[in-house]
Amino acid sequence: MNKFWMITLGAIAAIIVLSNLGAIAALAISALILYAGVHYYLRSTATAGKIWWGFVAAIGAISAISNVPALIGVAAAAGLWMIYQKWNDCPAAFTETKDPFVNFENQWNKLNK
Repeated sequence: MNKFWMITLGAIAAIIVLSNLGAIAALAISALILYAGVHYYLRSTATAGKIWWGFVAAIGAISAISNVPALIGVAAAAGLWMIYQKWNDCPAAFTETKDPFVNFENQWNKLNK
């Protein structure tokens, strides 16, 4: 993929992430509520405690499921991260190595031309 398309896709992904930033924050809060509900549900011994923390976990799960725009934003953030990784993996036009034999072969090829 050439750099023009990486820049274009990166800009689109960045716009999507920024536009869904509030929904992503709401998803993080609802995931935290879900985690707390499940954590305290597993630790409670009383029946009333289990019912309460199960209710809290259910509210967190419903809130997390209803955040579809946040899932799109998270997918765009993952795509942005993959574009960033791909950008850094692009080889440069000319890279010198520390191996003296490779440099010798390059210089020998230049002399023979």
